[in-house]
Amino acid sequence: MSQPVLFLKDASIFQRESLILSDVCVTVEKGEFVYLIGKTGTGKSSFMKTLYGDLPLTKGQGNIVGYDLDSLKESDIPFLRRKLGVVFQDFKLLNDRTVKDNLLFVLNATGWKDKPAMNNRIDEVLDKVRMKTKNFKYPYQLSGGEQQRIAIARALLNDPELILADEPTGNLDPQTSVEVMEVLQEINKNGNTILMATHDYALLLKYPSKTLKCDDSQVFEVVQKTV
Repeated sequence: MSQPVLFLKDASIFQRESLILSDVCVTVEKGEFVYLIGKTGTGKSSFMKTLYGDLPLTKGQGNIVGYDLDSLKESDIPFLRRKLGVVFQDFKLLNDRTVKDNLLFVLNATGWKDKPAMNNRIDEVLDKVRMKTKNFKYPYQLSGGEQQRIAIARALLNDPELILADEPTGNLDPQTSVEVMEVLQEINKNGNTILMATHDYALLLKYPSKTLKCDDSQVFEVVQKTV
């Protein structure tokens, strides 16, 4: 049986000395779409930050895309992040360069050298998010939904084993949220594993899937009806 993409056992997550989540046991298998829900301040962002190496895992076991989080070295973090795609609520695009140059920046930073291959990869990921005709635009010339699609395309560049989407619809209106969600659903159907933190319960009802909830310093799986 193949190794899970994400596995946490008896993990405790801290922000400095403050315990945020304790005794976390979570497994995400390849190809799953998993929601992470919970009120503001219940630990969703701290959970996500631990997964991409921003917060150290000091207690318990954790493995993500083949990296042990409990023994992760500073020098491992750039390599871990190449196997992850991270999508943020506020897009984090560079406004002083075009969409294409935003994506080239990531490819250069992650060691790509072959220019035709880089151009090809950019076309592929923009096609996946239906933004191929916007590669010459600057982020500030795009709507919020379009910017988030570019952010998703950026997350796909290195063909990640897991996409971590942290409140990807948090800054979007309901209609645009649905459009972005449909892009994520399509990517998931094509085989990408996605863990998505969200406040948007309407999306959970429209696109039901496995759901984890942060509450009272715990993370637990919930039955969809009780969300």
